[in-house]
Order: sequence, then structure tokens, then C-alpha cells
Amino acid sequence: MNNIYWESFKTFFKIGIFTLGGGYAMIPLIEEEVVNRHRWVSREEMLDLIAIAQSCPGVFAINIAIFIGYKLNKVRGAIATSLGTALPSFLIILIIAMFFHQFEDNKVVAAMFRGIRPSVVALIAVPTFNLGKRAQLNKFTIWIPIISALAIWLLGVSPIWIIILAGLGGYIYGRVAL
Repeated sequence: MNNIYWESFKTFFKIGIFTLGGGYAMIPLIEEEVVNRHRWVSREEMLDLIAIAQSCPGVFAINIAIFIGYKLNKVRGAIATSLGTALPSFLIILIIAMFFHQFEDNKVVAAMFRGIRPSVVALIAVPTFNLGKRAQLNKFTIWIPIISALAIWLLGVSPIWIIILAGLGGYIYGRVAL
């Protein structure tokens, strides 16, 4: 029995198991499985789904899983993909919580966690650069993500204001340029 619910659940369960670093680190795996392997969405749709998932409240990985599952088979598809995404993390955290007190002072475990941190940064950086390429950034638009990141990081501007201003700017640009 190889139905879309089981297939999408397995796919997102696999993504959930093999991803460290949160939702943004999942982007390359989701793209490989959903766009390249299963062809459930196109590259352009994936870029749009990432943008929508980022701007919605909640966990990024769950948001994108829900959107893809809903596209595949409405509410039941969304339930299958979101459960597939969340279940591995839940089980892993449950197991860690059961045994962590035995290892929390272990120098080897602490060193392993310190070693994982730089790889998580790379897992987040790669999809960011790929998204930038696909968003067709050029010398006229590259300043938008740079200024946005600097405003959030250096000035403490809320990302919500950045999203609102970017949406307003895009709307105005679309009305004037088109």
C-alpha cells in the first residue's frame, strides 16, 4: 500500500530524522526530496513556499510541511507531512531527556555539541545563498537583504517591521513599475 499519505509521511519523517539545526537547515533536504525526487512542487513553488513559511507564525519546518502536504492532499496531506516532520524531533528529544542527566557533565558530549555548532551555521548559510540566487538578486536589489539583516542584527529592528516594510515596498514597486 503506497499511498500519498504514507509516502509523504515517510519523506518528511526522513527529513526530520536527518536534520540538525532546525527548519532552515532542512531546506536542502526538503528541496531534494520534494522538488527533485518526488516532483511534488516546482522550484518556483518551493521558493514561494519558503517565503510564506518564513512569514507565518510558528515553526518553519512544520509550516512548510503543512503547505506541501495541503498541496498534495488537502487537510489529510497536511496532517501526514506535519506529523512526519515533528515526530522524529519529539522522539529524539524524549530519548535525550530520559538520559541527558547521565551525560550532562561528560567532556566528550560537550565537545561533540561544540563541534556540531559550526556545521549548523553552514547548513543554514547554504540554503540562504541558494535562495538569494533563485530570488534573482542583482546589483539593484542585493541591498534589500543586506540592509534588512543589518537592521535586525545591529539596530534590533523587529523582523515583523522588516516584513511589513518589504511587503509595502514590493506593492509600491509593483504598482509603479508595472
